Amino acid sequence: MTLSSLVVSRDWQEISVLECILGALQMDIAVEKEPQRALRRLLKSKVDALIVDCDLSGAGQFFRELRREAARTNSVPLVIMGAPQRKPAIEDTGALFAFDKPISVEQAVRTLSAARNMILDGRLRYHRAVLDVPVTVTSRNRKRATGQLINLSQGGLQVRIDNGFDLNAVSAISFELPRSNSKIKARAQVAWSDNRGNIGVRFSKISPDTQSTLRLWLAQQYFAN
Repeated sequence: MTLSSLVVSRDWQEISVLECILGALQMDIAVEKEPQRALRRLLKSKVDALIVDCDLSGAGQFFRELRREAARTNSVPLVIMGAPQRKPAIEDTGALFAFDKPISVEQAVRTLSAARNMILDGRLRYHRAVLDVPVTVTSRNRKRATGQLINLSQGGLQVRIDNGFDLNAVSAISFELPRSNSKIKARAQVAWSDNRGNIGVRFSKISPDTQSTLRLWLAQQYFAN
């Protein structure tokens, strides 16, 4: 999956370096030379990462307007770059990441990789995989029932049970991940239920190894789509 980035700069020498780095990180790059045009673009379309040249005339005003319009723009990791002697303090810009100009490839790769990982972590945290596989639920009094797993995320899942099982008594859950030899077992807590046998369950206790297995599997499904 390719992510998108917007670079606000007129420094074509540095932009060419960024194109190579971002391309290697599977991130598309768009360039705006004027901060106001970049702000209008952010208000109209989604961008995964924003990289701003602090040496650009109008950059300071751009940061102030970006904060003012935060509710209307998509929240994206902001990366700033600039000459060390002129680059503003990172906390004054609202940026999460920064690197110096002229660009050190090693530093830029490290910084932009961290930004990309943050974007992906955010997406995967809320990604739900749609499934139709059997799941076993266990109640607090150790009764068991079999249901169908509807969707799955890092934090929980939706299950349908049609046999009159006390939905609000679910305390544990187990199932096998499709196309995998891994079985997920976790303590569970019911977040919601309806009158059609559907329940939303969040994991209340899951081992680090199981959580890692689940996160990796979900990431594989996400990138496969």
